Amino acid sequence: MHDDDHAHGAGAPPRALAVVFAITAVLLVVEVVGAVVTGSLALLVDAAHVLTDVLGLGLALIASRLATRSATVRRTYGWARSEVLGAAAQAAVLLGVGVFVLVEAVQRFADPAPVPGPALLAFGAIGLAGNLASLLVLRRAGAADLNSRAARLEVLNDALGSVGVLAAGIVIATTGWTRADAIAALVVGALIVPRTLLLLRDAVEVLLESVPRGLDLEEVRTHLLEQEHVLAVHDLHATRVSSSLPVLSAHVVVEAVCFRNGSAPAVLDALQQCVAGHFAVSLTHSTFQLEPPAHTAHESGTHA
Repeated sequence: MHDDDHAHGAGAPPRALAVVFAITAVLLVVEVVGAVVTGSLALLVDAAHVLTDVLGLGLALIASRLATRSATVRRTYGWARSEVLGAAAQAAVLLGVGVFVLVEAVQRFADPAPVPGPALLAFGAIGLAGNLASLLVLRRAGAADLNSRAARLEVLNDALGSVGVLAAGIVIATTGWTRADAIAALVVGALIVPRTLLLLRDAVEVLLESVPRGLDLEEVRTHLLEQEHVLAVHDLHATRVSSSLPVLSAHVVVEAVCFRNGSAPAVLDALQQCVAGHFAVSLTHSTFQLEPPAHTAHESGTHA
């Protein structure tokens, strides 16, 4: 017995995401050109940072489109997990960028290359202006779903990277100290690595079907056992199909009288209401198998 009448996709506004994606893609081209022209490591690193954000925003845009596709007999949850696979791929790229930044920045600090401060300042200003425009678009969209929140984080990190490039440009233009370029690159890299590890952790947790963060299964079991007519709970599992779709399943032993007097549906309703609204993680997609006490003896290999 289950409750599966739910949408499985993200609700990010595709039009706003498309606009931000376009702005970020243009900034990527501008920063790559700027890195080639100026020879700036900070600008090159920020361009790599923007590249990962273009990938992330592209994935968010694709996920918002795929989320509208209905489930099929082969994909019963639709394309919900495509977001997680994309996030794992993005994390792999980010880690590569982070390692490159650390190695190259240390080398540049020891042997700084000539970098034109005014040109670096100009390209940093262009990047920051584009980032602020993207943030304004997302703010006006006003969505609070996972895709939109992730997109805002991507753009905010880009803006901080542009500030780092601007700072390096100002220092070089006013003092001629070119090592500021390497320091700015390290600062941008410091924005990349922690975000990468968090992204990779979240993706791996979903792929390994770990219990959603913030959910205590023993607390769930306790509350299920407090429902009227419930005698025992076993084979209790909770995981996430995607970052925004937690699911729960359990075998629940109820009094045998529930199957004789027709009260089993009421017990099922109580169980679903319990997990949907009581915990920090809202488990609106739940599946319960109601069993009489004698049924447990017929099952092989039950789990906690």
